[in-house]
Amino acid sequence: MSGPFARLMRSSIVHIGFAFIAMGSWAAFANRTHPMPAPLYAGLLQGAISAMITLVLKRAIEFLADRFSGLAALLAPPVIAGLVSASLLTILHTIGGTPEILKTIAVPLTVATSYAALYNYSLWRIRKA
Repeated sequence: MSGPFARLMRSSIVHIGFAFIAMGSWAAFANRTHPMPAPLYAGLLQGAISAMITLVLKRAIEFLADRFSGLAALLAPPVIAGLVSASLLTILHTIGGTPEILKTIAVPLTVATSYAALYNYSLWRIRKA
């Protein structure tokens, strides 16, 4: 893939914007049974958190992957990233007053942790070879 579309797909701004819209929409949907503005606030908060996680996660995995060796290099980075993400999501949604915290964070946490595990696995295989 080359050309303008390829450049667009590699753009950090596009990835951050997509994370904001997709995960923010999920959060609003997860809180839809509560009166406004709770779903809106949950969506905006989750969108902002997901945008920041998207911005930081790749670099964090690379940083952590360099600090471990062997099997620990395969397991520790995604586990640490998942625990940090879960903690931040829970704390920030609690502070923000999100009514359905577990439903709200289920999808973004699964996506972030899956990405962390897959990306870390690719780094681990390269280093192992």
